[in-house]
Amino acid sequence: MPPRLRKLIGTVLIIILVLVYALVATTVAAATLGASPWYIHLLYFAATGLLWILPAMVIIKWMEKPEKVRDE
Repeated sequence: MPPRLRKLIGTVLIIILVLVYALVATTVAAATLGASPWYIHLLYFAATGLLWILPAMVIIKWMEKPEKVRDE
């Protein structure tokens, strides 16, 4: 796969990941943290605010993978 195409696909995947992740994290917070104290909210949003980086790192590593050289 050409590097430009891989980067385009990876960029679209990261945008989709962030949108879906934000919606899910906010929905879970709204459904479960309504009566929780402020520090629980802080811990939850700090953890979920950093957790999306892990799958994004996998996508970025795939995007930056060097192109295979074919022996022809």
